[in-house]
Amino acid sequence: MVSLGDSFISGEAGRWAGNSDSSADGHAHTDRAFDAATYTSDPHRVYGTSYDDRCNRSDSAEVDSAPVQNHRLNLACSGATSTAILLPEHGGSPFKTEPSQAKQLQDAVTGHAVRAVVVSVGGNDLGFESVITSCAKSFLAPIGASPCAPSEGPRVRDRLPAMRAAAVNALGDITTAMDRAGHPKGSYRLILQSYPSPLPDGGRVRYPGEKYDRLAQGGCPFFDKDLTWAHDELVPEISTALASAARTAGAEFLDLSRAFDGREVCSTTTVQAGPGRQPSGRTSEWVRFVTSGLGQGQRQESLHPDYYGQRALGVCLGLQLDQAPGRYSCTNTPGTGPADMRLQPAPSL
Repeated sequence: MVSLGDSFISGEAGRWAGNSDSSADGHAHTDRAFDAATYTSDPHRVYGTSYDDRCNRSDSAEVDSAPVQNHRLNLACSGATSTAILLPEHGGSPFKTEPSQAKQLQDAVTGHAVRAVVVSVGGNDLGFESVITSCAKSFLAPIGASPCAPSEGPRVRDRLPAMRAAAVNALGDITTAMDRAGHPKGSYRLILQSYPSPLPDGGRVRYPGEKYDRLAQGGCPFFDKDLTWAHDELVPEISTALASAARTAGAEFLDLSRAFDGREVCSTTTVQAGPGRQPSGRTSEWVRFVTSGLGQGQRQESLHPDYYGQRALGVCLGLQLDQAPGRYSCTNTPGTGPADMRLQPAPSL
């Protein structure tokens, strides 16, 4: 089983088991790279050698967390666009010193049976990080602060068709690479997945009043209007476009847009770890909070599925592989941990 694509499947932020503002004891035991015996933290303990080029393939990445009896290969890399997947002859180019993911796939699976190839792509083509950064800067603007949704919303919608086309092309090159490796279409499962919302809507934030504590304590520096737009419109629109890309490319689809509802950063139904409160998959956030990278971990880990989120996504993937090929959506069970994810058929387009 192989995963390709970007940070949401590479395992970015898997270093963190929930969030905490406490600096003691490995940030209240949320830092999985922390060694209590030596009181040091080394991200290589979680990301391995992929930390050196910041691809950040964590040990809890979706393909490694899935409860299946298969060998796993994670070729995804944090920050990758569709170009990082494409075959060289179709414009694929090295990314963070690593060659085309489709070519790596072809070389790796030649002579080996393959059960599934799982792909996460599109967010970086769309510029999702720049949108989130723009919204955070709007919240923190010293003068004339106002929501970003009115300006960013139309821009994102204009870019969705190009993102969809990029995903179709990436899936096409993956199919070509598999065929060249001796795996004709239909002999394995090709699954494109969408993205879970990292943020709650504006009515479910545990820091009311749009004040500075949303940044200083919660790591969610956004206006209510922008939170609601991102949760209710942006993430579903991305998911719909990717579902269409999967259908065009003849791939299965796994809708994760609502997988983290109630487990997002700053959600009222989650708490941070701290003195006397251990991190837990039942109570902690499943998404890494926004960080500058100066204190806790790396900036690029912000708003990505953390250890609990990665495990939950792995369960979603395992549930889909237990079903006949098709289109599915995955959600969590309120009040329980990552093991209790639920899968249901997704509505047809």
